[in-house]
Amino acid sequence: MQQLDLPLPKPVSVRPEEFLVGPSNAQAVHAIEHWATWPVMTALLVGPRKSGRSLLARAFLATSGGTVIDDAHRSSEAELFHAWNRAQAEHRPQLLVADHAPPGWTIRLPDLKSRIAASPHLMIDHPDDVLVGDLLRYLFERRDLDVRDDVIGWLDRRLERTHLAVLRAVERIEEEADRRRVRRLSIPIARAALGGGGFIIDPSQEDGRDCG
Repeated sequence: MQQLDLPLPKPVSVRPEEFLVGPSNAQAVHAIEHWATWPVMTALLVGPRKSGRSLLARAFLATSGGTVIDDAHRSSEAELFHAWNRAQAEHRPQLLVADHAPPGWTIRLPDLKSRIAASPHLMIDHPDDVLVGDLLRYLFERRDLDVRDDVIGWLDRRLERTHLAVLRAVERIEEEADRRRVRRLSIPIARAALGGGGFIIDPSQEDGRDCG
């Protein structure tokens, strides 16, 4: 049997994951916390990848005793139809998680389309400026990296406003810090990690004045 050399996972903080709440997701969080007020027993949670939607779905499972269907847009329409009906019959809350809501998610089965239309649509949007900073601090802290406000501010002005861009930027900066064998981050470390990777959305700001 061939033995594969796999990279060991990097240690991450042992504290439980947190779902950071901001204007881009507050309504979805409130609706999930108050699932008993839904007009039907099924709701659709929509958000971009890495937006915390799976973490929010796990919180829903833990507090509601309901069910979750992840990647609902890839599921069998017939199975979703029966699952929707079952949730109503059993009066058991159900959360469908998808990349997009209709019409971005094309549903061909008319009976399922009408049921999804009748379900609450809970949206997680791209992070706002404040949430980007909070995400950066949280992700660096979980990786045991010391980051100061000047580095957060530098990144906040330059990163694309998506959860995935923030996560990938943190991963690249962590790799650069590991390469230099340091845990305290600086603007030069961030610039070295991201400068050639298409992360910085406004290269005109790279005028050499940031010397952190």
